[in-house]
Amino acid sequence: MAFSLIEEDSGAVRLTPLTKARFGAWRDGAPPHERDWAATVDFTGEAGKVALMPDKDGRLGRVLVGTSESEAAMWSAAGLSETLPEGSYRLDPLPEGADASRLALGWALGTYRFTRYHAKPAGAARLVWPDGADRGYVERLAAAVFLARDLATTPASDMGPEELAEAAKKVARAAGARCRIVVGDKLLDENYPTIHAVGRASTRAPRLVDIIWGDEKAPKVTLVGKGVCFDTGGLDLKPASGMLNMKKDMAGAAIMLGLGQAIMQAGLEVRLRVLLPCVENSVAGNAMRPRDIVTTRKGLTVEIGNTDAEGRLILCDALADASDEKPAMIVDAATLTGAARVALGPDLPALFCNDDALANALLAAGVAEDDPMWRMPLYKPYRRLIDSKIADLNNVSDGPQGGAITAALYLNEFVDPSVPWAHLDVMAWNGRTRPGRPEGAEAQTLRALYALIAGRFG
Repeated sequence: MAFSLIEEDSGAVRLTPLTKARFGAWRDGAPPHERDWAATVDFTGEAGKVALMPDKDGRLGRVLVGTSESEAAMWSAAGLSETLPEGSYRLDPLPEGADASRLALGWALGTYRFTRYHAKPAGAARLVWPDGADRGYVERLAAAVFLARDLATTPASDMGPEELAEAAKKVARAAGARCRIVVGDKLLDENYPTIHAVGRASTRAPRLVDIIWGDEKAPKVTLVGKGVCFDTGGLDLKPASGMLNMKKDMAGAAIMLGLGQAIMQAGLEVRLRVLLPCVENSVAGNAMRPRDIVTTRKGLTVEIGNTDAEGRLILCDALADASDEKPAMIVDAATLTGAARVALGPDLPALFCNDDALANALLAAGVAEDDPMWRMPLYKPYRRLIDSKIADLNNVSDGPQGGAITAALYLNEFVDPSVPWAHLDVMAWNGRTRPGRPEGAEAQTLRALYALIAGRFG
């Protein structure tokens, strides 16, 4: 009974999601006793309201659920596994225009619980698989999202660079993929100097995870994820409030690992590569300093304008490595800038892309999957803002404006212009609970990315 989804049950209670706009049509066609009961309990389809309706024998016969006009239909039944009385339920009817697989996925995502440190009983309600639902798709995507949420929720005391790399190794082993991990000073030997520079001050050695899976002749798809397992800010130390939630600064790596797992489980026709630079940005005598110069894998020299702009440093070596293979597509995800959150808020990741076709396809997938993103410009005139007088470029701009754009422009320096590349600046955190999306770590963009890749290479 994965994700509280079950096989056919003849005794399952009917579950009917309704918006306020659809309630009138339902009421006009409902049996008199159901219509009267809805009036008695003042149910009109208001979002979040639930009406438990008895049948003629006094047993629970139907549940009406009010759903939002503005939310996608996939969330119609999400979260109900935790709130409905114990028992089995079936969607009857499916919401108009809804996709059975997405409805089942919404329900599955609503069953998520993080129980590593304390027990939390599973919800008692179970949903019969909707007719026509693609069970493999639902189980793959729910497992991928759960993996990303679990990794990003785990505190840094138990999710350092080594633990994150071990989680990646476990995923690779299960899929029969090759997994190579470059650790500590070997990063210098293998020309990943900025990953080493960021992570060397921690007692937990930095490392690069490199997973390869699939037919070498298939189109190459490369995923890159920022894996800063905790970010103090380095010598440019964050204040306490800014450091509080930095356990999730590795959420980009968590999202890309979950996405990679789903791609491999689906057997998509790609040669997949997943690159995860895993570090802890700490303070010690050997920490990188403001105004230090670091030579990157690509050979470009970078002046360290701020040690708290470390994510772009570890990503630039990985992106340069990824570009060398000239894959069909590179996608990176990172909790990179507060500027993106200021511009777009916590729920809407920023998309930067050097290829209009890829950008448009990603935006369309985000809408279809209710996993949205918003394109922002790689505005080339702002490239001057990351100029350095003594190096090829600076890792931060010379002012407070356009921070998400200048961060993306920095990364753009390390990507071959001929390779389609998308950069996703994500919050990866739900600040409030919504159906199927509990407060806490979130795998933003994972479902949209999977839909795009599966659509192209499925």
